[in-house]
Amino acid sequence: MQADDNKPSSANRRAGRITVRPDHKASSVSRQGESAVQGSVTDSALQRLTSQLEKLAIDIDKARLRDYIELLHKPWQLMWRNFIAGLFRGIGIALGFTFFAATIIWILQLLGKLNLPIVGDYIADIVRIVYRQLQINPY
Repeated sequence: MQADDNKPSSANRRAGRITVRPDHKASSVSRQGESAVQGSVTDSALQRLTSQLEKLAIDIDKARLRDYIELLHKPWQLMWRNFIAGLFRGIGIALGFTFFAATIIWILQLLGKLNLPIVGDYIADIVRIVYRQLQINPY
């Protein structure tokens, strides 16, 4: 018995990807009492199973599941990536809120200049409060 005989002939691993091929020797063997119809159903079921396994292997490759599992085995690299992602997420939130608040204050100033009877006084008070707060606590 050779070393290659110990490996299953239905799966072949190349470059990190598993390809599944049906074992034609096993499917061509017929037992006594088995009809030709049952043999063809077995072959078609084996072909369907093979195609489904190939689709599953392609889907796993697309999901980059192997990269994720390798990353789980390197906890320091995982923590570093999460730290960098959190840092940039925080910077993005701060910049976004600053832009949003500046836009709201600018719109309120424009509305205050229109001298609307009730709304204009209310908006002018809000703008004065914001400016006073900025002068008290300069950052």
